[in-house]
Amino acid sequence: MGLAARMSGAGSTTGRLIGLGLGPGDPELITLKAARLLGRLGVIAHIRAAGAGRGMALSIAGGLIAPGAVLVEIEMPMRDDRSPGAAAYDAGAAAIAAHLAEGRDVGLLCEGDPLTFGSFMYLAARLQGRFPVEVVPGITSMAGAAARIGLPLAARTDCLAMIPATLPAPELAARIAAADGMAFLKVGRHLPKLRRVLEEAGLLARAWYVERATWPGERILKLADLPDEVAPYFSLILVHRRGEATA
Repeated sequence: MGLAARMSGAGSTTGRLIGLGLGPGDPELITLKAARLLGRLGVIAHIRAAGAGRGMALSIAGGLIAPGAVLVEIEMPMRDDRSPGAAAYDAGAAAIAAHLAEGRDVGLLCEGDPLTFGSFMYLAARLQGRFPVEVVPGITSMAGAAARIGLPLAARTDCLAMIPATLPAPELAARIAAADGMAFLKVGRHLPKLRRVLEEAGLLARAWYVERATWPGERILKLADLPDEVAPYFSLILVHRRGEATA
């Protein structure tokens, strides 16, 4: 059963889990609805990468959170092995459930959009059937980066694909061949592989690299001009095979 079939009310005495999409980084890109809820909710959950400082989501939303709100921190190991992550989701869901069971609504902070490569969906799945779930959508990093470049990604009959850079090179090549506009996410240490695949596809000159889109310290340049061999986790690459959708 998918998440869509499980987003139902469990009982009026329980609290609601609310996934709050915060957008790509600039707090001014938070929706009015998310901002209103941030100022009212008494419990806010957020995810922080293990070993890192303040989590990105908390940095985006911090100025809008209600004074005195209880913060529930979920520490997430950033590893390819899924077992530690699953354990972190289990612990996070249990901590959130304790508040929901007492009738307190919990807002879960989500960078970008909660249902687009977001951790929210894994926590929501663990709380299925017991508590009502709501989602406040947010602007994706893909949309934020395209806006900063001024790059049209899809027009007319174009196919637009969001592609994890973590895929093997042959799979990346197949996805590239099937799309017109492309957003490559989770670039990180996969940057050399992705650059090579795009060059083999004849698209390197049309690829844009964006790091920390809409944040202070944002970095935007053509991928062909990027000297780095490793990219931060919060970076992406945008490409349109014609250069831009309106070409």
